[in-house]
Amino acid sequence: MPRKSQIDRKTTETEISLSLELDGRGNFEGSTDIGFLDHMLQLLAKHALFDLKIAARGDRKVDDHHTVEDVGICLGMALKEALGDKKGIVRFGDARVPMQESLADVALDLGGRPALVYNAPLAHQKIGDFDAALVQEFLEALCAHAGMNLHVNVPYGSNAHHIAEAIFKALAQALSKAVRFNERIKGVPSTKGVL
Repeated sequence: MPRKSQIDRKTTETEISLSLELDGRGNFEGSTDIGFLDHMLQLLAKHALFDLKIAARGDRKVDDHHTVEDVGICLGMALKEALGDKKGIVRFGDARVPMQESLADVALDLGGRPALVYNAPLAHQKIGDFDAALVQEFLEALCAHAGMNLHVNVPYGSNAHHIAEAIFKALAQALSKAVRFNERIKGVPSTKGVL
């Protein structure tokens, strides 16, 4: 059965339509109207081999915060829905990705307990006109709505663009591992019997 989902979310601040296919080819279509976020989502889709389509509009006259956070919410909801009962998936994933002078270590668990541990030197920086602190906001929303435990550690890096890109590529690689099926896993990968 195809592992796909469609999320439509409308608030007074944003309007988002997002579709996700876990067993895709790495295609990204659409726009959030935030160039850097689109770049990160394209990287995520490409390196996780997910197909991701998005149309998002938000109150950017205020700032980008609501749009970035709500896209994270929708992607988290889509991931959770597409995974279904999680039978047969690997569940855990990790990756270590360099991007020039920066390095990102990401480990995650799709076990249903949302948590984010985030150690990256991106506060109070700009990437073009994008507030780099919004990377953490995006990841918090993603984790909360996907039921994902995510640990992001950047031991070194000086260029904010490179740091963010390493994080998203590592997240993509870790997700790609975690959502894969393993034929040796019968039912859900948990001693509880549910995830």
